[in-house]
Amino acid sequence: MAEVTTQCGKCHKETAETYLQTYHGKAHSLGREDAAKCSDCHGSHTILNVNNPASSINTKNIVVTCQKCHPDANARFTGYLTHATHHNKEKYGALYYTFWAMTILLTSVFLFFGIHLLMWIPRSIGGRREKKLHKNTFTSKYYVKRFNRSQRITHLFVIFSFLTLAFTGMILKFANMEWASFLAKLIGGVKVAGVLHRFGAVITFGYFAFHLLTLILMKKKNRVSVGKFIFGKDSLMFNMQDIKDFGNTIKWFVGKGPKPDYGRWTYWEKFDYMAVFWGVAVIGLSGLMLWFPEIFTKVFPGWLINIAQIIHSDEALLAVGFIFTIHFFNTHLRPDAFPMDTVIFTGLVPFDEFRKDRPREYKALKENGRLKKLLVKKEGLTRRDTVIRVFGFIFVGFGLVLVGLIIFSVLFGYK
Repeated sequence: MAEVTTQCGKCHKETAETYLQTYHGKAHSLGREDAAKCSDCHGSHTILNVNNPASSINTKNIVVTCQKCHPDANARFTGYLTHATHHNKEKYGALYYTFWAMTILLTSVFLFFGIHLLMWIPRSIGGRREKKLHKNTFTSKYYVKRFNRSQRITHLFVIFSFLTLAFTGMILKFANMEWASFLAKLIGGVKVAGVLHRFGAVITFGYFAFHLLTLILMKKKNRVSVGKFIFGKDSLMFNMQDIKDFGNTIKWFVGKGPKPDYGRWTYWEKFDYMAVFWGVAVIGLSGLMLWFPEIFTKVFPGWLINIAQIIHSDEALLAVGFIFTIHFFNTHLRPDAFPMDTVIFTGLVPFDEFRKDRPREYKALKENGRLKKLLVKKEGLTRRDTVIRVFGFIFVGFGLVLVGLIIFSVLFGYK
């Protein structure tokens, strides 16, 4: 970074700082020497004012300058705001409002579910104590099959792709931090991180497409209308029952009512599920814009790439933070589930636990005669169960460490 920090940055400190917030600047900070820097756009010995017809960044020459690295660059592509900052409301209003919209979204989600989490903890501790008291009471060797093989394999792809995207993405987002530089070098450099990130994106699009296909096939198999399939009682789409369950859960949290009789899906599980749809759409589209800017700017103005960068970065931060804190607590780390809920890996949930935690679904399955078909007999823990738990602990541990690094970076190094 000698060129920026000791030469150009001496007189153009603010401009140099905005450069360091671009992909080019972050990549260069992480050691990629071929990333575009000051001289690649402005020249070295013939630096001229932008209004000078001979300047490499003059409107007559800027397309050719960009084409040195982006062969398919066009006039709209050059509309990318190279030294823009979302802190400048007057000059870059679109970036400013996009940044604050994302900030409000992040704050709202974490505040809402953070309060929900804190209210849940006392009840969850009570649930753990109850489990210990009735440890010898729940002796059934039967399990209820909750997820099929296809769903479990899909979730494995979700885990691997998410880990890859989170790891490589946060390295770039917090490129100014020493830990990011260390991790980038550890995996072979920021160029390798970029390849891994795109590989993770391809897997994400792949499992998402596969899941949509399974939904279509499931609808055909069940022979129900689109409306009933999407909004039926066992659907993962929100409905009025979720509002009732949420209200009753809050009452339970504060000691004003009993624990709700949950059905197949709880409202927080539905939120997790719908967040994937939202995330793939928002992070996916903005990511594609950053991956193929030349293609998108054939239609859209270049400054939309700046917007995409803010959305992609902050939405990814929301996803990573939410999964590794709120989702982990809801699923694995809350006291009555600790140290881990393995149902998404094995597909099986202990019969007594199922009957206690999802009484509404238990009652429905018993009444329609499907419960017996879902029962599986299992004798104790197997080697496979041990492997699953080890894998799960590694995943959870990785997530918690990454969250710790993110929190540290936001508090002490985020710009």
